[in-house]
Amino acid sequence: MKAARKKLWGWYFFDWATQPYSTLMLTFVFGPFFATIASEVYMGSGLAEQAADAKAQSLWSLCLTIVGLIVGFGAPFMGAVADVTGRRLPWIVGFSILYIAGSMSLWWTQPDGSNMLWMLCAFGVGFIGAEFALIFTNAQLPSLGPTKLIGKISGTGFAFGYIGGLVSLVIMLLFFLEQPSGKTLFGIDPAFGLDAAQREGTRFVGPLTAAWFLIFMIPYFRSVRDTPKDPSPDRVYQALGTLVETLKGLRHKISLSAYLGSSMFYRDALNGLYGFGGTYAVLVLNWELTYLGVFGIISIIAAALFCWVGGKIDAYTGPKPLIIITIWSLIAVCLTVVCMTREQIFGFALPEGSNLPDIIFLCCGIMIGGMGGILQSASRTMMVRHTDAENATQNFGLFGLSGRATAFMAPALIALVTTLSGSARIGVSPLILLFLIGLFLLRWVQPKGDQEGCA
Repeated sequence: MKAARKKLWGWYFFDWATQPYSTLMLTFVFGPFFATIASEVYMGSGLAEQAADAKAQSLWSLCLTIVGLIVGFGAPFMGAVADVTGRRLPWIVGFSILYIAGSMSLWWTQPDGSNMLWMLCAFGVGFIGAEFALIFTNAQLPSLGPTKLIGKISGTGFAFGYIGGLVSLVIMLLFFLEQPSGKTLFGIDPAFGLDAAQREGTRFVGPLTAAWFLIFMIPYFRSVRDTPKDPSPDRVYQALGTLVETLKGLRHKISLSAYLGSSMFYRDALNGLYGFGGTYAVLVLNWELTYLGVFGIISIIAAALFCWVGGKIDAYTGPKPLIIITIWSLIAVCLTVVCMTREQIFGFALPEGSNLPDIIFLCCGIMIGGMGGILQSASRTMMVRHTDAENATQNFGLFGLSGRATAFMAPALIALVTTLSGSARIGVSPLILLFLIGLFLLRWVQPKGDQEGCA
């Protein structure tokens, strides 16, 4: 029992260790920071502000598109190899190195944008490491407890991870991230003598993310172990054959096929919200990074609380009802974001200087964090109901494929609509369509998945 609890808490610490890449790098600090740099570069080349914002968002979209393609098409094969050899930890170590290297490199981001393309590549390398490592650790979920407790375990893991993201964001805001005055939210100079004029406090997000990962992955590596099998080349060929047979067999597994298709669309839309929520705030609402950080704290607290409660509900109702409710909630959020500017909301004019858009977007952030957290947790539980322990990594590789094979779609559609409309706000609208397609395909997903007797 003690060994099982140690393994479980070690697995939880993976979420704690990796969450800052999503919280600090993707959504609340580096992503918006990069967007402002790129926009200023394009304005300096002669573009109007709205056109520069749109081009900056399109460049960010391209990076997320390429990352999504790499992860999506590599995940199933690597998962199959890991299953037949019984070796997952070496893969996790390898992708951890990418995570750390990509994160650390962002320290050299220049505020004048002179190396912004290189830094975008560095961000992509780290993000690839984070996404691949997540696939292999997700595959360990079925072995952590009985089926009836998987939803609770998944929700608790996400909640614990969000708390880690929250703590890292608070540290960033209080001690490093500069306000326009050059002081942090604590009213002090950035720690370690960092130069606010060179945005070194903001750029420290990279080293902080890397150090956080290095420290908090220790409990994971100390408590989680592999069960090695025969590592011979024949086993690798067997992995490829098994993957091919699995893909062929999908046509006979209607519920699994429908679920993979559904999650392909709605998770792509959710990743779009995470990837562009922060850039929307700085490009459309003109928020400062520190204000965005406070917004992030509130939304992460909501995410952690919602995930914890959602995991308990999942244990009683199963994951499918939660998935449906959260998708509808996120559709409402997207409609609100698309129909709001500084000057109007849903066509109704606002007084000059009104802070109503800020309040509404804050509420949207709570919904994105809370409902998005539940959606991810419930999706992981639903995948467990469609898999078995022998091929867990391969099946979660397919799950990763469904979430990433079309990960180019949301960024690409956002880039296309942003370019055609010349508006970063209108550019977010394709996410609504992706959520609706995912919702439609859920009709063929069985609540108990492919496992008989699931509670």
